[in-house]
Amino acid sequence: MRRFTIQFLTAACLLTTAPLSCFAEQALIAVASNFSSPARAIALAFEQESGHSVRLSQGSSGKLYAQIYNGAPFDVFLSADTEKPALLVKEGLAIEGSQRTYARGTLALWTIDDGVIINAETLRAGDFVRLAQANPRLAPYGLAAQQVIASLGLTQALAGKRVIGENISQAYQFVTTGNAELGFVAMSQVLVDGELVKGSLWRVPQTLHSPIAQDAVLLARGLNNSAAQEFMTFLTSAKAVSILHSFGYSVESDALGPVGSVEKTDG
Repeated sequence: MRRFTIQFLTAACLLTTAPLSCFAEQALIAVASNFSSPARAIALAFEQESGHSVRLSQGSSGKLYAQIYNGAPFDVFLSADTEKPALLVKEGLAIEGSQRTYARGTLALWTIDDGVIINAETLRAGDFVRLAQANPRLAPYGLAAQQVIASLGLTQALAGKRVIGENISQAYQFVTTGNAELGFVAMSQVLVDGELVKGSLWRVPQTLHSPIAQDAVLLARGLNNSAAQEFMTFLTSAKAVSILHSFGYSVESDALGPVGSVEKTDG
C-alpha cells in the first residue's frame, strides 16, 4: 500500500499545474532582529505559494552567527550585514555563491510621542535622559547608530545617556516601555504598510553612517533542503520585494532608495 501511495502521489505531481510542492519540506531560518516582521510576512507568502513550511528564529546577527558557528541547525541565515554571511562561507558553513543582498535597511531616530520634531539638532540639544540603541558589536543597526553619533561629533556628549540593547528589538522596546525617550531603530519596526502609525521619527541620512546592506546565505545544512533553496529564490520575487518596500526597505534594483511614504515624519 505504501508503494502504491507513493506512486499515486508522484503521478499526481506530474499531472498537476499547481505551484505547490508535492513533497513539502521545512526550512529553519535564522533572522536578524530588525527583519523579524517582514520575515514573517515573507514566510507566510512563501508557504502559501510553495507548500513548504518555514520556522523563524530571531536574534542579533552576531548572536545568530555564533549559534551557526557552534552547530545550530539552521538552513538559511538572513543577516543584517554582509560580513557575517561572508565569514560563514569562508569557514565552510555556508554555500559559496549563495550569498546575496536581499535588502538595504534604513536607520531611524524614533520617539513614541506623536507630533514631535526630531532631527540631528535634537541629539545636539541633548534634552532627553536616555537614548536607546542596539549593541554595535553585535547588531549592524547598533554600529550604524554609533557611526551617526560619531559623525555628529557627539560621542562624548551622549556617552552618559545611551542605553544599549542586545539587539535592535530590545532598543525598540526601551522606547516603547518608556525606558528611553528616543531610540535608534530600524525603519521596518515602526512602519505598517509604508506608514508611520505611532510616534515621530527622523529618517537618518545615509551619509552619516555606512550602508546597511543585509545579506542572505544558504547554509551547509540547507544544501539538500528544497524549502531552503526555494526560499532563497523567493526573496527576490516581486511579492517579496513588495513586502520589503512596505516595511521601508529598498532592494538593489531600486534607483531612488527606500520606498514608502511616512506621513507623520518630522525633521
